Amino acid sequence: MSLVDDARRLPREQKLAGGAAIGLFISMFLPWYTRSVPRGGINIKDDFNAFQVFSWVEAAILLVAVSVLWLLYARSHKRGFHLPGGDGTAIFLAGGWTALLLIWRWFDKPNLEGDEGIQWGIFVALVAAGSLAWAGLRIRAAHRPEPPLPVPTEVDERPPQGGPRVERTPDRRPHTAPTEPLGNDQLALDDPPAYDPPRRPR
Repeated sequence: MSLVDDARRLPREQKLAGGAAIGLFISMFLPWYTRSVPRGGINIKDDFNAFQVFSWVEAAILLVAVSVLWLLYARSHKRGFHLPGGDGTAIFLAGGWTALLLIWRWFDKPNLEGDEGIQWGIFVALVAAGSLAWAGLRIRAAHRPEPPLPVPTEVDERPPQGGPRVERTPDRRPHTAPTEPLGNDQLALDDPPAYDPPRRPR
């Protein structure tokens, strides 16, 4: 199946989170920073995107976008696993953390050897981060159940004669008990007859 079919299976609030994560990734190709360097009596400005000044801040933002997209891809395929606080809380924290990193970049710009400034691309990234946090709140408010966890199988801890471990599925057959207790007469019929040796004539 294609990615479009996977996206169609997602609820509306998860689609919003996916769109915000894609927008955050695309914004990293837009101009985030600008540098002004005097040359020949004039100031020459150069623009830089997030990948041209890649540091731990940009790496963390890229990791957030990829992680959210992978989470939504796994949910579209009904993969069962649980995150602390649920998917909505995790996506909300991811969007909030990204917004804090972008605001930090306003005050701690990368060293571009000139007069650094902020370009419009970083504001697009900030809007995408806010949309990601908003989508996380929407997912949390929807209270949609997560896919169930896979049923584990029993493993034989003692393989026969050093062979590989054998996985056995648990026996789910119901244990039945007799509906009526056995009486003394029935127990007597079930018991084998006692051996009586023949007697010699006198």
